[in-house]
Amino acid sequence: MRPAVFGAMDGLVSNFALIAGMDGGTESGSKFIVLAVLAGLAAGAFSMAAGEYTSVASQRELARAEIEVERREIQRHPTDEERELSETYQGKGLDPELADKVAQQFHANPDQALEEHVREELGVDLNDLPSPVVAASSSFICFAVGALIPLLPYLLGASSVLPALIMSLTALFICGAVVSRVTSRSWWYSGLRQLILGAAAAALTYFVGTLVGPGIG
Repeated sequence: MRPAVFGAMDGLVSNFALIAGMDGGTESGSKFIVLAVLAGLAAGAFSMAAGEYTSVASQRELARAEIEVERREIQRHPTDEERELSETYQGKGLDPELADKVAQQFHANPDQALEEHVREELGVDLNDLPSPVVAASSSFICFAVGALIPLLPYLLGASSVLPALIMSLTALFICGAVVSRVTSRSWWYSGLRQLILGAAAAALTYFVGTLVGPGIG
């Protein structure tokens, strides 16, 4: 839930701020705002997807490389690796004799030994490596959904920024309240904090638009 909410929130804040900046810097009407915000939605969603894919793919490749190193170590130095696993268990509080027996039992099966070494030493689940495609897809969808919220009033015929402002601030509060489910903060505190931060980002972008807009074209 947390990555999904944060992805949607990122899209919401960035496009809300983009609308504010366009509204402050142009008098060309809602058509150009819609075009700019649609471009922002597409660019942001594709950028998020590409970045997430690259990041998770690199993480997965690194994990696989470390797993192969561990596999070779077990093949070449099984006794040393078994002793190392036993020491790991002892560090967690097991008696030396019991730790030796557990390590010996795992090393009776090379695949189980590898899985246990990888989990204990690398903190990686051999059977649950992250998927770049899933990460990229979820980032794309969540960002696009969030970015669509401030755009909806314009697509439904709004000619002023007020409906987008109301929808965006409401959505920001709701997203912040949802995030509180995975934190220790109260829902109203988390929601109000996100609303204030999003509103501040939009206000600053509006201010930049009013400064820069009149001097362009």
